[in-house]
Amino acid sequence: MTRALRGRSAIVGVAESDLGEVTPGTTPADLMGQASIRALRDAGVALSEVDGLFAAGTQMMMGSLSLGEYLGVNARYSDGSNTGGSSFEAHLHHAQAAIEAGLCEVALIAYGSTQRSLLKSGGTIPQEAPNPYEEPYRPMMPISAYALAASRHMHQYGTTREDLARVAVAARDWAVKNPVAWSRKPLSLDEALNAPMISDPLSVKDCCLLTDGGGAIVVTSAERARDLRKPPVYVLGSGEAQSHLHISSMPDFTTTSAVQSGERAFAAAGLRVEDVDVVELYDAFTINTLLFLEDLGFCRKGEAGAFVRDTGIGPDGRLPVNTNGGGLSYAHPGMYGLLLLVEAVRQIRGESGERQVADCDVALVHGNGGFLSSQCTTLLGSEATL
Repeated sequence: MTRALRGRSAIVGVAESDLGEVTPGTTPADLMGQASIRALRDAGVALSEVDGLFAAGTQMMMGSLSLGEYLGVNARYSDGSNTGGSSFEAHLHHAQAAIEAGLCEVALIAYGSTQRSLLKSGGTIPQEAPNPYEEPYRPMMPISAYALAASRHMHQYGTTREDLARVAVAARDWAVKNPVAWSRKPLSLDEALNAPMISDPLSVKDCCLLTDGGGAIVVTSAERARDLRKPPVYVLGSGEAQSHLHISSMPDFTTTSAVQSGERAFAAAGLRVEDVDVVELYDAFTINTLLFLEDLGFCRKGEAGAFVRDTGIGPDGRLPVNTNGGGLSYAHPGMYGLLLLVEAVRQIRGESGERQVADCDVALVHGNGGFLSSQCTTLLGSEATL
């Protein structure tokens, strides 16, 4: 059934909300709504045509209900599944199935967060209940969880802080080319290495940004997509996997369930790693990029540091990764997965300006949720891939 979904649905509209630090009084629903209207305009689809709603967030318990209320949409199908930052790749997977089954025709997937503004004003973001086996050690979550993974990778494979720093520098090199990126000042390798330590071995430059923002995408059947304003970007394959919730229950700190989600997505799409033109990875921390390059098959386990150094993932490298600047330098409004999809669609449509990857027909998008807990991989393609 998963292979049967190949190319049967397409993303036809994408948009970001305002990003960075929003006007006081702005709510997460405001940003979801703003991005949704922009995405519908991008697609040339009327709000009245939307009959499927998909949303999740850290500042709302019932995302799809919040989105429907804000937009005045009485959906006949909705999904508020929350697996952290990977939720939106999962929502796209679920929207594929819903459209194919006739449960909805036009799906809207949206997200909004005002976490930067909230935290600056003294508020707090809801978190999972502390794990009683972790809490006595007073970890700085989520950073300490990812620091554990980085430490283990360094111990087991000889990965260095310089390997991590190269990921941050590559992301910043892309962000310099993105006019809406939050951090656009060039970053040198020495600056990344000498940045203040947050949770050893992760420095402040190894950690994602803290911004407000959101995004939205519009999905419909391939048949309907051909009559709309922009070239359709087809959903070729998706795969989901999960391995744990708390980091202390992760089976292996150096291997994520992206191994399984990637295998499932590539099988559904009928593609190989060699077919991918651009890669958009959930880089909440620099170690994420290394782990996912390995687990998705771009290099062997333990070799991502050398791969980044020798192959290059920045604008001058041979594998374009996180071409908008990623969560490290572009934006990271708490749950970043939807913005990965926005950038991938723009790359395939040839709309990324100075950072555009030449001859981009296949994009891999990979979402991560929790503490390396939930993984979802999506392969998107142009008309030429059908």
